[in-house]
Amino acid sequence: MDLLDLERPIVFLDLETTGINVRTDRIVEISVIKYNPDGTEIEKTKRVNPRIPIPARASEVHGIRDEDVADEPGFHSYAKGFLDFLEGCDMGGFNVLRFDIPLLQEEFKRSGLTWDLTNINVIDPMVIFHKKEPRDLNAAYQKFCGKPLEGAHQALQDARAAKEILLGQIAYYGDIGETVEQLHVFCSQRRAEWIDDKGNLVNTQSGPALGFGKYSGYLVSEVLKNDLQYLEWILEGDFDPKVKETISKVMHSE
Repeated sequence: MDLLDLERPIVFLDLETTGINVRTDRIVEISVIKYNPDGTEIEKTKRVNPRIPIPARASEVHGIRDEDVADEPGFHSYAKGFLDFLEGCDMGGFNVLRFDIPLLQEEFKRSGLTWDLTNINVIDPMVIFHKKEPRDLNAAYQKFCGKPLEGAHQALQDARAAKEILLGQIAYYGDIGETVEQLHVFCSQRRAEWIDDKGNLVNTQSGPALGFGKYSGYLVSEVLKNDLQYLEWILEGDFDPKVKETISKVMHSE
């Protein structure tokens, strides 16, 4: 840490969670590394039972499944210890400003604790990266075409630039494919387990499960038993016909 001038400890934080909603999702693993001004460091990692199902798409990212944390305590058992660990420290981590810190604050609240960030400095390398390495059309054209983009924000020029950038990307990245079909697959955000294009409903080994809202990760059959009105709201709402059809099948089979 010789390149970083520390006046007090800085803690780098990373969370693995049940999803990306900072209000409703839960921690399944938390790691912190405290770097002290004297050059010493302290690491701390705990796995946590989130008390809600871990969706398959989240497990695909971090590899942690329900059975892996079934015997672990909830976050409240660790909350005070982590809060004490963070006391008087600045914070750092990749995307902590938008995700890890807000989600951790919510977990502390649920444990009856307050994490006061007043006068705490927060350093986010992702923000630095995005500010120093722009990801707009001009930057892409310079990188993949090797020259500045003339006439940017003129529709014809921008459309032509997009084509030239794509050809440059195909040459630069050897693994994205070169046919339209291969490139479509690479660009698509649709996951294999999604029943609809938005992932509002997902296939699991135990049957279809919701992929959004307060019952995200719960089987449709479970929601049917506990909150029929919620499923009726989906059937009456503006949802993909595949979602409604699948839910209707479950309702009529139970």
